[in-house]
Amino acid sequence: MTQTIAEPPTSAAGSSSPLPPLFADLPEVFRPHWNADAPWGLLGDPLDEVLAALPDDAIEIRLGPDVHLCGAPVAIGRGSRIGPGATIEGPVFIGRDVEIRPGAYVRGGCWIGDGAVVGASSEAKRAILLPGSHAPHLNYVGDSILGRGVNLGAGTILSNFRHDAAEIVIRHGAHRLPTARRKLGALLGDGVLTGCNAVLHPGVVVGRNTQIYPGVQLRNGVYLADRVIKLR
Repeated sequence: MTQTIAEPPTSAAGSSSPLPPLFADLPEVFRPHWNADAPWGLLGDPLDEVLAALPDDAIEIRLGPDVHLCGAPVAIGRGSRIGPGATIEGPVFIGRDVEIRPGAYVRGGCWIGDGAVVGASSEAKRAILLPGSHAPHLNYVGDSILGRGVNLGAGTILSNFRHDAAEIVIRHGAHRLPTARRKLGALLGDGVLTGCNAVLHPGVVVGRNTQIYPGVQLRNGVYLADRVIKLR
């Protein structure tokens, strides 16, 4: 059986239009750093600065004995639930009413907004999960930003590293957008949904409310808002 790898829309070839709309409302800490032409910039110095400004110990919940903390700072807001066997590495911010399920691995450099979910045996590494975004089942979220209301189907992988270790350059029609990053996963706009076992290659940008069907592989590039992407 042959698996289709989805390409960015060819209709954008030669277009100099801006990237599709991604996030309707960024958290206050990121707004001064926002650049709509290079949204991946939030994953660089701005994220480091936000996490470095956290207090050394701002854990507002009681942690069970099977939760593993290492590094600093670690901030966890009221109402959040951290399941047994979860490992959390600082620096990390976890907002209010977040759910970190059993066996999850939250690596250093993550900012996880209110009401977000990192599921059982899922891994998040240097990622921003905006409030209400879900990576609930066996997901890898590396060097990525998930918009509000994003839901990753079981087994969805946001790959973040080229085999040749070269800079991630994002294709946008006939244009090439340099990112100055060797590691960059996906930027998923508000409301994006992925089906089970979808794989997004390094350097994917998906506009708001687009649905990605199960088993789809998305090549590096820019995908428009309000679309449906499926295997052919």
